[in-house]
Amino acid sequence: MKKNQIRKSVAALAMAVVVGVSLLGYGCGSKSASTAGGVSGDFTGTAKGMGGDVTVTLTLEDGKITGCTAEGKDETPGIGTLALEQLPAQIAETGSIAVDGVSTATITSNAIKEAKLFGEVDVVASSEDTKFNYIPKHFVIPTDADYFHYTSNNTIYGTELRKDPDSPVPMVCDMSSDIFSRVFDPTKYEVIYAGAQKNLAPAGVTIVIVKESALGHVSRPIPTMLDYRTHVKKGSMFNTPPVLPIYSALMTLRYYKEQGGVAEMERRDLEKAAILYDEIDRNKLFMGTVAEEDRSIMNVCFVMKPDYAELEKEFLDFATSKGMVGIKGHRSVGGFRASLYNALPKESVEALVAVMKEFEAKH
Repeated sequence: MKKNQIRKSVAALAMAVVVGVSLLGYGCGSKSASTAGGVSGDFTGTAKGMGGDVTVTLTLEDGKITGCTAEGKDETPGIGTLALEQLPAQIAETGSIAVDGVSTATITSNAIKEAKLFGEVDVVASSEDTKFNYIPKHFVIPTDADYFHYTSNNTIYGTELRKDPDSPVPMVCDMSSDIFSRVFDPTKYEVIYAGAQKNLAPAGVTIVIVKESALGHVSRPIPTMLDYRTHVKKGSMFNTPPVLPIYSALMTLRYYKEQGGVAEMERRDLEKAAILYDEIDRNKLFMGTVAEEDRSIMNVCFVMKPDYAELEKEFLDFATSKGMVGIKGHRSVGGFRASLYNALPKESVEALVAVMKEFEAKH
């Protein structure tokens, strides 16, 4: 039986495109994308093309694309994680930083940890007391903060802040797990950063969108590699870039444009999420874990209802036997988690729903 991958399916999409197109030498002269020199003239156009397509796809105006930077395992930190340190280093001058601890507990805690190296951190709101199962509303952002940082989607607990907040200070957002899945207003943000591995390409490249007006205002020295101005000046080619992930990202962006852009991706993602949430709410065995108005359309978390809690392992085994993989919930939440990233087809969601209905009929 065909397996339905319900988690990080974007890699399959990106790699399928690469195998079918880039290995034939598309855009890199007589070479394939996988063998082109990272700083060669052949590949420079590809990197510029990716940046241009991000700009068009997200309808950016006053922004520069930086951060097409390699992500390693042990010896080199991922630039997405490194951004947690880069950001306060270059835009926190007075030493006051506002952090939203509401939407992504684990990532936000890391942002807080790194920001404290550069100044006082004010956590403006949190739902930690209820295991991050909702997003607090009506919180106040201090007007004297250097910037306000939040993470838009919570992959672990399944909440998402889908509306751009209003902020009296410059706003920074980690959109790693929902970029290209929803339309947003880029003019509200000073910096947006996002790892590629959810909706863009295999791990190894990160998009950083930063207003040039945000840079160059701190008095502290910044190491060259960590300074966003370095990457703006060098067109994201300061260091040897990860060729294959960048090319994969370029192909994925072109696919998005051909399909109707981010608005069409959002329509599809909303449709997929609605199919699954409707079944969770209908099925006598299951229940959601977060407030309905804050439900993520990327990461759907659900558990067995208390009266059927003993069936959790049985359902997981049953779903696995039916070809469902990757639906076990994070250890912090338990239960189940279905990740509906852009590359996941609606048919996979429908297959999971069919399994849930079949399991319900058995009990």
